[in-house]
Amino acid sequence: MHAAAASGLGFLLSVLWFDLMFDVQARGTAGDLSAEVRDSIAGYYRRVTTAARPMNRLVALAMLVTLAAIVGELVTDAVPAAIAWISLGLAALAIGLAAARTVRNAMRLGSQADDTARQSTLARAILRDHLACLAAIVVALVLQVAA
Repeated sequence: MHAAAASGLGFLLSVLWFDLMFDVQARGTAGDLSAEVRDSIAGYYRRVTTAARPMNRLVALAMLVTLAAIVGELVTDAVPAAIAWISLGLAALAIGLAAARTVRNAMRLGSQADDTARQSTLARAILRDHLACLAAIVVALVLQVAA
């Protein structure tokens, strides 16, 4: 269980890293993002949220396997309970945020159906969400590796 939990968190960290390579284009600017930046970010999210089917389902599967592995750690006492509970809370927070808001925003941005201002707002919201997820996943992974 422990290896599955750490591997799952590592996979999710790598997915976040790729997302952030595009998201960072939305940082540090006021007002609307340029068409070039919006097109770059939107194109990426169009590919990974809709055009990559069925491979995009792998990320959702990895999320579920990671949560199940951490729950397995709790059941089997594979790691100290405090590490497992904190890891579970952090992973559930990041995965819940992605499921509840980030994926929906990424799909909407990828469609580029909204006006410039809305696309800019979506890109910045996705960046903020991914930074929060990054912090949670990194801490959970560090705890898992330390255990």
